[in-house]
Amino acid sequence: MSLIFSVKGKKKMSDKGGRQSGTVKWFNDEKGFGFITPESGPDLFVHFRAIQGNGFKSLKEGQKVTFVSVQGQKGLQADEVQAEG
Repeated sequence: MSLIFSVKGKKKMSDKGGRQSGTVKWFNDEKGFGFITPESGPDLFVHFRAIQGNGFKSLKEGQKVTFVSVQGQKGLQADEVQAEG
């Protein structure tokens, strides 16, 4: 069963409220965005503002991450992104 609820103007797409795991496909530091390949489903857009943590927010190609899928203005995207490990 999927639940949909609103967070900061975005709709969270969640299966039982859980986080998903994935791998960074690519991330452009200059533009501040990239894509994550989840364990299942299509690639998800990720913006630097969705990365949790202090300091410069960036991701590296091949990096393992966890995240929550949300419905953004242009489709599904990753939010609450955290690096694993």
